[in-house]
Amino acid sequence: MLNAEQIQEGALDFRYLLNRGYPRKATLELVGNRYQLTSDLRHLLHRGVFSNADSKLRSKKRLPIKAIRDKKLAIDGYNVSSAVEAGLSGQPLVLGDDGFIRDISGLSGRFKKTERTQEAIRMVLNVLKRMKPLQILFLFDAPISRSGQLAQEIRERLKREHIPGDARAVKVPEIILNRYPGVIATSDTAIIDQSEKVVDLAGATLRQRTILNSLFRLNKKRTPCVHL
Repeated sequence: MLNAEQIQEGALDFRYLLNRGYPRKATLELVGNRYQLTSDLRHLLHRGVFSNADSKLRSKKRLPIKAIRDKKLAIDGYNVSSAVEAGLSGQPLVLGDDGFIRDISGLSGRFKKTERTQEAIRMVLNVLKRMKPLQILFLFDAPISRSGQLAQEIRERLKREHIPGDARAVKVPEIILNRYPGVIATSDTAIIDQSEKVVDLAGATLRQRTILNSLFRLNKKRTPCVHL
């Protein structure tokens, strides 16, 4: 059973040590062992806690969703859809120190289409229709099963709903995303760090439906007690 105080203390210690320059992987193991955190809770810290410097840099790149109007937008397909789907399913989400909302299951790397996938895509498209970007490009990881089929379904929906855009399944979406001359929709830290303008499309979509009942906000206010 989750001990809220335990995970908050772990978050404080993790953040403090990251700010002191400790390596991320080893520090997460240290904090996880200290507080006897499960693998899921360690993943929550990994997805939500960052050094102040990293959080500040990413926050500067994060644009409000309305900023995509009349702009080219590339979407990290599985990253966005899996977070929205997690919210629809009542699975835990975390508001990261950098201001991005993430699912903590890490499902995007092992995505499997479910009955909620279509609803998640529909919600994302509804947000895009209201925001009216100039052009949209959904990118999905081709090595993941049925990515081509999902991309085709989205292409058909874009055409049917008169939304200018395309959807592709490609071997390494990051290559295109990192070079894209527009705004990127993702919460993937590696992609954010390589991008200039980013929107939290999943977070904006979930907020439209206020599906944030299971959102973790990791406390940053108290002085951490560090146990080495």
